[in-house]
Amino acid sequence: MEKKNLDWENMGFSYMQTDKRYVANYKDGKWDDGALIDDANIVMNECAGVLQYSQSVFEGLKAYTTEDGHIVTFRPDLNASRMVDSAKRLEMPPFPEDRFVDAVAQVVKANAAYVPPYGSGATLYIRPYMFGINPVIGVKPADEYQFRIFATPVGPYFKGGAKPITICVSDFDRAAPHGTGHIKAGLNYAMSLHAIVTAHANGFDENMYLDSATRTKVEETGGANFIFVTKDNKVVTPHSSTILPSITRRSIMYVAEHYLGLEVEERDVYFDEVKDFAECGLCGTAAVISPVGKVVDHGKEICFPSGMEKMGPVTQKLYDTLTGIQMGHIEAPEGWIKVIE
Repeated sequence: MEKKNLDWENMGFSYMQTDKRYVANYKDGKWDDGALIDDANIVMNECAGVLQYSQSVFEGLKAYTTEDGHIVTFRPDLNASRMVDSAKRLEMPPFPEDRFVDAVAQVVKANAAYVPPYGSGATLYIRPYMFGINPVIGVKPADEYQFRIFATPVGPYFKGGAKPITICVSDFDRAAPHGTGHIKAGLNYAMSLHAIVTAHANGFDENMYLDSATRTKVEETGGANFIFVTKDNKVVTPHSSTILPSITRRSIMYVAEHYLGLEVEERDVYFDEVKDFAECGLCGTAAVISPVGKVVDHGKEICFPSGMEKMGPVTQKLYDTLTGIQMGHIEAPEGWIKVIE
């Protein structure tokens, strides 16, 4: 299929309407067959559950053009599984995992002209989401739901691409123990908006959230997990029941151990030890890995030895290996890559 005539190399991370999206509806205790549709607009009642009580969950993944010209997605089965967990936590009917993966493939194939060409630095971002759609005025779960997937071509999440960013220690809490921090619910991100706007207004790229119980341990940012590299090249990532289980982070830790032969550790990371790490990065679907050059704690700067000009050496190897797997340069573990066409 001929690609759209877009400025792929200079694309930002923003929404562009594409040709097709997938829609399925849940009513009377079951999901309908679902279908691809043309209309990007949603019509719902003014009292819809999502509008009144924020009953909504979502996912994010990408499609790529590999070096040999195939269009692929990366581990969509894990997105399907995570969305089931999110739905259950908000008392929503899980969308079947096999149908999720198939629907992703349908949307990517239908919008193949928008999958950026190999080497452009852009990707096709895929957004599955689900919400309560029937009227709900009492505080309770909705009875009817809509599951949708749209796709949009995007460039790098951070404007500087792979250039190190500066983050600040936030005064706000992202998630509470026994709360919803471990699921991908829209309400978690709504709570982070004021914090990220405040960070940007103060000249920072992102926030570092500490645990809300003790404010002594590193958790994550508003939309990504942390990875750290020690001075002896061990890859460390925070452990917490309130952290979203990032598919990218899980993949990076596997790559570090099984492809690069590095020691890996998931554990409590205390803020007091951040100054002792050699490298720091943020990882997630949108950014893959964004290197952090500096953390600012209320005026006190923590500058990583990797500096503000480029990724640290270990972070760079992790990035190159993971993106090499995604783009087809490096053989992937079984089941990681789903070929669309």
